[in-house]
Amino acid sequence: MEELIYRIEVFLRRKSNHTQDTIITFGETSIDFKNLELICARTITTLTQKEGDLLKLLIENQDKVLKREEILTSIWGDDDYFAGRSMDVFIAKLRKYLKEDEAIDIINVHGNGFRLLVK
Repeated sequence: MEELIYRIEVFLRRKSNHTQDTIITFGETSIDFKNLELICARTITTLTQKEGDLLKLLIENQDKVLKREEILTSIWGDDDYFAGRSMDVFIAKLRKYLKEDEAIDIINVHGNGFRLLVK
């Protein structure tokens, strides 16, 4: 029953994320959540919904450690091994997109999770 509640909460959060039409600027980078466009160093990258959701979660918790389990249950709805590997790929892709902005860094906090640092 608890897992069902978590899954319903994830779907409800995803539904509310789709209607968001704000533009957030961090460092020298901006993200348009309505169009899922990341503008970094004059380069526009179209994100997938999961990439946008993951980046939004990191931005909302900027300079705080986000536990792997928290990210996985929030975005993937599950914290199993395969979802964890998928998340690692998405983190690597976001790092690639953001590498042009030297003020932004997504760091691993060994044994805990990830932290978005904006200088």
